[in-house]
Amino acid sequence: MKKSMIHLLMLAMVLTAVLSGCANKNTDSPQDAQPGNTEAGTQPVEISVFAVQESGIDIPTNKFTKFIEDKFNIKFNWQLNPSDGAKEKRQISLASGDYPDAYLLTPYIDQFSQADVLKYGKQGVLLPLNDLIDEYAPNIKAAMEQHPDLRTLNTAPDGNIYGLAAYAECFHCSYPNKMWINTKWLDKLKLEMPKTTEEFKKVLEAFKTLDPNGNGKADELPLSGSIEEFGVRIIPFLMNAFVYDDDRNYLNMKDGKVESAAIKPEWKEGLAYVKSLYDAGLIDSGAFTQNAEAFKKIGENADAEILGAGAGMHPAIFINIDPGNTRSADYNPLPPLTGPKGASFATHDSGGVNPGAKFVITNKASKEAQIALIQMADYMYTTEGQTNGASGLKGIDWTDAAEGDVALGEGIKALIKPIPMAEGESPRNAGWSGMAHFYMPKEYRDMFVQATDIYESSGYERRLYNATLLYEGHEPEELFPVWSVWIDPGETDEASILQTNIRNYIEQNALQFITGNQDLEKDWDAYVKGLQNLKLDRYLEILQKAYDASQK
Repeated sequence: MKKSMIHLLMLAMVLTAVLSGCANKNTDSPQDAQPGNTEAGTQPVEISVFAVQESGIDIPTNKFTKFIEDKFNIKFNWQLNPSDGAKEKRQISLASGDYPDAYLLTPYIDQFSQADVLKYGKQGVLLPLNDLIDEYAPNIKAAMEQHPDLRTLNTAPDGNIYGLAAYAECFHCSYPNKMWINTKWLDKLKLEMPKTTEEFKKVLEAFKTLDPNGNGKADELPLSGSIEEFGVRIIPFLMNAFVYDDDRNYLNMKDGKVESAAIKPEWKEGLAYVKSLYDAGLIDSGAFTQNAEAFKKIGENADAEILGAGAGMHPAIFINIDPGNTRSADYNPLPPLTGPKGASFATHDSGGVNPGAKFVITNKASKEAQIALIQMADYMYTTEGQTNGASGLKGIDWTDAAEGDVALGEGIKALIKPIPMAEGESPRNAGWSGMAHFYMPKEYRDMFVQATDIYESSGYERRLYNATLLYEGHEPEELFPVWSVWIDPGETDEASILQTNIRNYIEQNALQFITGNQDLEKDWDAYVKGLQNLKLDRYLEILQKAYDASQK
């Protein structure tokens, strides 16, 4: 289910020319790690590595592969795997004992889970990296000092760092549940941007009844979305005007205590509001069943523009943003709505910071291989290294920013300028893309040159950045940090089963209440009891224990 959303995200990133990759903004310094043994005539260190072969990249012949081999005196022996089935093949290699010196993974495909990290770390299969980092990785150490949450993310409960996670602070991804409204229709109907739930309902009613596309047909769909992926469902945006909805585990925090949002009176009130829109025919019924492809067909309807508002992390999910598209500029961000009791939240998450590990060294690696590997990873924590690795080599895929170039981040000096591919140009094969995603703090991403016209494809990232500013700060003061909390290894499997069952139950019942198959008044108590029967209290107890441990 995650793959199509990831495809959309990667598409957006390509279109914007803000290629993923980040690093410590202060790491181009004399303390940058150097290879341990690069004297002329020295035999390269042979290192076997499990990796995923991403589309458009040939790792063995890749220019960055050659660059790394030369820089750190390495000879890679690649164990390459296609994206499909990569996680299963990784597990098989570990179970059989026939595993490589290192795993260099792609975070959104086959990254180790926290449970995997703990399991294989305790078994001695994964080596603790603490001493290697202290001795050979000054940039990793500096990054953990600059971002303490990075140290928490990577440090297991026993104090060991068994692997490095992908630290990718994607600003627009960190507020995924946005709403994009057809401002062309607002202007035509002389309507203001809605600020409250009731105002939004009136706007949707106008979209439905006043023929804003002007074709004389009642073919408008006031509001639509998809159920396929995180960030495109309509319920979280609407529910956030009543109670905080994280669109994942439905957790709230209050005074340091973990709570379930889905049993609160405000959740019931939010469902009642969404039901009122559904009953009035203001929500496309397909929004609760359709995939991303079907959703985009609505946005790209050939005969006429029919979509009033669409849920999505970014508008390319439902509308083409290619040059020449006449509809893209019609859809602009709707800020978080205010509910009847003053709530006005926005779903906030780690925005690309994934718990677990994308890079590990196993007990098969020689000491020389361990040193070369950690120095390679440390290089990825520099501006040059992360950009070369994730975006492609300097002079091929990027260059230094020039005077007059404007950075993505406000008040930030532009430093990195992507070199766009010419039409018809073959893949350059000069970087590792997701496999090189190591350390990507927001300040690095903000340094990329970005076009100022937000409706041009070259300015798309700025469009998303500006939209996200409208959502920033609408998250609650307390959030459950699912991306950095380590659950007790003895409770990991139990928590995973409980999480899946509870989440499915909440989402299935929300749909039943909205569509009228269950009655919010008659069936609410039975719904709450059903959650208790699924051991909601036990699930919250496990999470509370993990949270309390993280605070120590």
